[in-house]
Parts: sequence; structure tokens; C-alpha cells
Amino acid sequence: MKRIVLFILTNLAVMLVLSLVLTVLGVGRQPYGGGLDLGSLMIFSLVVGFTGAIFSLLISKPMAKWSTGARVIGAPSSSTEQWLLTTVAKLAGRAGIAMPEVAVYEGEANAFATGAFKNSALVAVSTGLLQSMNQDEVEAVLGHEIAHVANGDMVTLTLIQGVVNTFVIFLARVVGFFVDKVLLRNNGEQRGRGIGYMVTVMVCEVLFGIAASLIVAWFSRQREFRADAGSAKLLGSPVPMMHALARLGGVAPGPLPQSMAALGIAGGNAGWSALFATHPPMEERIAALRGVQSQ
Repeated sequence: MKRIVLFILTNLAVMLVLSLVLTVLGVGRQPYGGGLDLGSLMIFSLVVGFTGAIFSLLISKPMAKWSTGARVIGAPSSSTEQWLLTTVAKLAGRAGIAMPEVAVYEGEANAFATGAFKNSALVAVSTGLLQSMNQDEVEAVLGHEIAHVANGDMVTLTLIQGVVNTFVIFLARVVGFFVDKVLLRNNGEQRGRGIGYMVTVMVCEVLFGIAASLIVAWFSRQREFRADAGSAKLLGSPVPMMHALARLGGVAPGPLPQSMAALGIAGGNAGWSALFATHPPMEERIAALRGVQSQ
């Protein structure tokens, strides 16, 4: 639960900082005398909403390498590294994408894929995953990550995050205007924005941001199902992915940095926290693959 809370707070912090900086610079300031300028407000909201999301996407590869300590395999130094390169190349070819960078990092069982573009992605696996799974299971996990890349999940998730951020910022300021001018009866022509506007906007950005994170988390869970099915298609059978998920469900998933949490192979929560989880429970993913197997 702590990991989920920190993940949400990180996203909110980026949006709030950008919003505050642009507001101080006078961007998006609304003249109350003639009411809200919705066109200018929407442009302001788009800038703030998408800037952080796109920037995070563009730096995702170097940040992933730095935050996990991942080592990109250049010249393989072992048979395992050679097998990883050969397997990823084979799966990438089947998926119709360019060979991604392949990396290994120290840690418990987990893996992730990231990158701004399909043909220059990064796929990384942990030493714990390599040690706890057989080759068929590791290949299934690699297929899952390659499916993420081929599906363009990193870009799509960024766009969805940008859209929900835009609406959060836009709606927060509309509510702030209503509270400040209508409820508190602030005369904007004489005094500009009142304290009611500033406080309301900040509170609404936090509350709406939490609500928006539910949408992003829901999409992230759906893309996990699609990537599992993608792995089954690339390998020609869902069985290896089912075995890999069962194996992951029996061990503690390796922690990833908060900015990388949604990119890992492992995860899933129960109860209310499941609404904010970026991954479905393992049993649901295995059940979905059983449906693929029966088709």
C-alpha cells in the first residue's frame, strides 16, 4: 500500500509543481471581469497536463537504468546473457519491432520494459527472476514485456495520464472560480483572484488527481491482461505465461522505484487498494489465460 500511495503522490507532485510555476509566471491567469476564458484555460491545462507526462516518457530509459542499476548487455559474458539476447531478438522479430536493449539488474523476481519509442525500447530482467524461473518461464516473461513494447503501452499510458491531468487542472480551476466569485463573492475586477480560488484549486487538484489515478490504474491493469495474451501469442501457447505467473505469485515480487512500479511484471493488491493497483491479482491473470487456452 505504501508503494501505491507514494506512486500517486509522485504524479500529483509533478502536476502541482508545474501548475504552480506556470501560475506564478502568469500563464493561465483568468480575468474575472468577463468570466472564465475557457479557451485559454484549456490551453494552460493541456500544457501542464501533458508536459510532465511526456517529459517522464522521454527520459524513461535513462531513468530506468539509473534507478534500478540495470546493466545493458553489450557483449554477452555468459551463456545466460547470450540466451537472453537471442530470445529477445527472436520475440522482437515475431512482434515486428526492432531489437530493444536488454539489461539485467540485481534484485528479487521482476522485469520491466520502457522507452518512448517501439523501436528503441529497453527490456530488463532481475537476477532474482533468472534464478527462480526455468527458461520457458523467463521466455514467457520476456514475451510479456515485448508485447508491452509492441502494443505501444508506454506511449498510450502517457497519453492517458496527460488527458486526465488536463481535466484535473481544468476542472480544479473552474471550481476555484465558482467558489471564489460566486460563493465568496470576490469582485475579480478590483481584487483579482481571492484566497478562496487558490485554496480551492490546490485542494481540488489533489482530490481530482486521486480520482484520476483510478482511471490510469484501471487502464494499466487492462494492459497487463493484453500483454499476458501477447506473450501467449508470441510463444504459441499460454501455458508458459501461466506457469510464470504462478511462480511469481508464490514469491515476493521485487520492489521497483516508484516511477517504475507500473512497468514491472509483478504486482497486484486486494481490497480497496486494488482500485489503485497497476497490476491485477495473479489469479485473475492466470484465469484470463485459461480462457485464451480454451479458445
